[in-house]
Amino acid sequence: MLYARVVLPLAQPAYTYAFEESTGIGEGDAVIVQFGVRRYYTGIVWEVSDEPPRLGRIKSISRRLYSTPLLSPWQRRMWEWVADYYICTIGEVMRMALPSLAKPSADSAEEFSKEIFKMPTESYVALPQELSGLDGGQLQRRIAELCRRAPRRAEIMTRIAALAAEKGAADGFVRRRLIDADAALLAAMRSRDLIRTQMRERGAEAESASDFLLPQLSPAQQRACDEIRGSVAEHRPALLYGVTGSGKTEIYMHLIAETLARGGDVLMLVPEIVITSQLVERMERVFSSHVTAYHSKLTPRRRTEIYLRLASSSGGELVVGARSALFLPLTHLGLIVVDEEHDPSYKQTDTQPRYNARDCAVVMGRLSGAGVVLGSATPSLESYVNSLGGKYRRVDLTERYGEGELPEVIVSDTMRAVKRGERKVHFNKVLLDGIARTLADGGQTMLFQNRRGYAPYVECRECGWTARCPHCNVTLTLHRQPERLECHYCGYTMTPPAACPNCKTQDVSLMGFGTEKVEQEIARLFPEARVARLDRDTSTSERAFRSIVTAFENGETDIMVGTQIITKGFDFDRVSLVGILNADNLLNAPDFRSAERAFQLMMQVAGRAGRRRGGSCVVIQTSQPQHPVVRQVAAGDYEAMARQQLDERRTFKYPPYSRLTRFALRCKEYEHLREAANAMADMLRRKFGARVMGPVSSTVETVRGEHRAEIVVKIESGASFGRAREMMREVIESMHSAPEYKSVVISVDVDAQ
Repeated sequence: MLYARVVLPLAQPAYTYAFEESTGIGEGDAVIVQFGVRRYYTGIVWEVSDEPPRLGRIKSISRRLYSTPLLSPWQRRMWEWVADYYICTIGEVMRMALPSLAKPSADSAEEFSKEIFKMPTESYVALPQELSGLDGGQLQRRIAELCRRAPRRAEIMTRIAALAAEKGAADGFVRRRLIDADAALLAAMRSRDLIRTQMRERGAEAESASDFLLPQLSPAQQRACDEIRGSVAEHRPALLYGVTGSGKTEIYMHLIAETLARGGDVLMLVPEIVITSQLVERMERVFSSHVTAYHSKLTPRRRTEIYLRLASSSGGELVVGARSALFLPLTHLGLIVVDEEHDPSYKQTDTQPRYNARDCAVVMGRLSGAGVVLGSATPSLESYVNSLGGKYRRVDLTERYGEGELPEVIVSDTMRAVKRGERKVHFNKVLLDGIARTLADGGQTMLFQNRRGYAPYVECRECGWTARCPHCNVTLTLHRQPERLECHYCGYTMTPPAACPNCKTQDVSLMGFGTEKVEQEIARLFPEARVARLDRDTSTSERAFRSIVTAFENGETDIMVGTQIITKGFDFDRVSLVGILNADNLLNAPDFRSAERAFQLMMQVAGRAGRRRGGSCVVIQTSQPQHPVVRQVAAGDYEAMARQQLDERRTFKYPPYSRLTRFALRCKEYEHLREAANAMADMLRRKFGARVMGPVSSTVETVRGEHRAEIVVKIESGASFGRAREMMREVIESMHSAPEYKSVVISVDVDAQ
């Protein structure tokens, strides 16, 4: 009898189960176990031992769930690191990492059996075994002998032989759907032993990894590619710092091709689901069936199919996906690429573990031996400091690829435009003139406004009433299509009032502007222009997103209005003007990262202009034209921004010169929350002293009827963060064990953004 520590998808430690050695169960296998009186769960065998535990009766593992292990040894170490670093259990990592259908659970063994996911199968066909090994002439003569007076059968057999040779099928089996023949004819051939058939799990059929049609690299790109190869050979992450439009993707392609040719797997992470499709199309043109897209918008069935297929893959896979793709079972991992590594979307913020995919990718590279490439035109200050200290190797790419030129940047003073009467609605004259010229020249315009909806809020000018969500402490955003006031936190909606419900006056005004209003006003000012909007309201599905992007890419749209979505990763040939409509709401955010984030966003959206032609322009509208960040964006001076921000953060001991851990507490009862927050802060202060800040109310104090508070612990660089995490765990366990705080939910966010 052997004993296994089994991890369950629960916020619990691993539990010990027994099993017979003859079952063949091993570490990394998914198994079915009973937990508690009735419940059955999927578990992962973490460790196997022949020493019985010093406990009472040990339950037995019911059986193994899949024929191949779900996790390799280094992937189990990766899960352990995530659980330790982000202060959660391995069970919570499992709950997040595995697709829902890959970890069924039920109240009985019979119900569990019905919930087990079965991979879809398809039919394969092959020639008889006796024909294997024959050369071309011999094979044709033998087929002719077997199919006398049946030319159609001979044609099918010849087709099967040709496909098997083309696909490199060692066993001679090829997909049935590639054979142009009806089922009755194939059944007749099988009955006469002219073909063999087999049902197999459906999966991608990899092609040869030696004949990719790769783009030609410029001398600057070739130098960068060679430097990255050197960094990979040194087992050191490479930070590819390339200006927008410099051709970082072409470099990625060459590195990917080399890895696939060696039989290795490649993981390419992108920050947003919506830009995955455009990148996947681009990669498929080069790497064909090697490419797999993976993100949270896929159906649970499709995600599970991909996961189980990769777990049994023999290598040569290229996965392009958002942060959740980090936990796919790529057992032959040779290269990890993190594109736009600075993007805050890589940080998981809503459930445990609240991991940062960029940082996890670096650790994964170390554990698996894979090369790691982080790419950005505006690197995060954390990565920038790592490159200065030698932890990362910095590779610079300072010129645009092909005929593209960096755009001219014009800073337009909004206050001055108002005083001079040079502002219409939300647009300064210099921007409107630029749009008119661009339309006349046949170019395209992108307008960036970092708020969706029509107006951020409505207000009564008489008494100051504003429409607020009854469940969240936020104002409601006005949307025109359909006409509604909506809470962007809980989804509550209401019909806009015709008059103020407080004072009954009809002087209810729209305050501020969002992308929906920008779209309407631009269409009114330029009636001849074809205008589209790309934000979360219009890109409700992948199909809707692709439709909007494809129309713009094909020149069927003249002006695109959008939120942050339009700043990331797009490569449009005809864009010659970019307008940033309100830089102030980026600069004035109450966050120590606001200057860095504002610079990154403005530089990224500015980079959409002039990627294939010169004479492009970027107009930044702001009431703070002398703001250092605005001047740094205008000059394209990342180094100046980095130096200034790092000086400030060093003075006040903010990341990357410290690590921030945020504890978020929420409860329906405000008094219970206040008592728990104060008690937890006192416990933390006894361990960490003045490093503890708070408790304070969250930026949004109430969400879905729950009151929220926060405590932040700042651990300076140089102190043992491992020991600090141990002490934080002790405080969390003390809070969980206190009966008076049972109604308070506590979540922890390590390296809070």
